[in-house]
Amino acid sequence: MPIRVQEAFLKLVKNLEENGPVQPAWPNYGKLEDQAHHCHLTYHYIACWRHERGTITLEVYYVGSREKAPY
Repeated sequence: MPIRVQEAFLKLVKNLEENGPVQPAWPNYGKLEDQAHHCHLTYHYIACWRHERGTITLEVYYVGSREKAPY
């Protein structure tokens, strides 16, 4: 991935660590399922993550092109 996308992803990870799974400030943020979320890192790249309700467990399961996104 381009450096700027990697940098955006690192910012997202920091936001997830500090604020939890709901990230409405990120572009095109949205819930995919009850406990799965996604947002755009740039126009062409996205990140998807899920969390377990009642825990602090959060898993980023996809970072890559939006054309190949698993949603």
